[in-house]
Amino acid sequence: MTTYVLTAIGDDRPGLVAALAAAVDEHGGNWVDSQLALLAGKFAGIVQVDVPDEHSAAFLDALPGLAEGVGLEVEATAGGGGSAPAGPSRELRLHLLGQDRTGMVREVTSALRSQGATIDALRSWTREAPEGGGMLFEAEAELRLPAGTDESGVREALETIAAELMVDLELDAPA
Repeated sequence: MTTYVLTAIGDDRPGLVAALAAAVDEHGGNWVDSQLALLAGKFAGIVQVDVPDEHSAAFLDALPGLAEGVGLEVEATAGGGGSAPAGPSRELRLHLLGQDRTGMVREVTSALRSQGATIDALRSWTREAPEGGGMLFEAEAELRLPAGTDESGVREALETIAAELMVDLELDAPA
């Protein structure tokens, strides 16, 4: 079996996921994991699939046909190149809410990097504040700290950023 990480993007319309799933299935593949979203009128997705080695070449050859057939651009990258976390780690959940402004993601992720935290998942969005109060920025993240990293250092770095950005911040263990 060969593991692939697929990135897919196209103008949103019915049938995009079905077309991609059919291509995987037609080559004996298995849809393992995915994150799919609609962003600014575009369908965007990341999908992990396993394809039998003997069908891998034909599967990769079929992917460009999705662009011609349904308007879905798909790129495949062989999986398995990443490194697993060394030793035990601590997982944390981050939730952030505040007035939207440029640079927020950069500042928060820089603070996390300075403490050695790894972002396993990040979802962010904007929405209108109640009573015409402008736009709010909201984010949720799953974090992993290397063994021996003190959670209080991460919390302190984030609280410093939260005060500067004037955002509410929650950091706790996942439920």
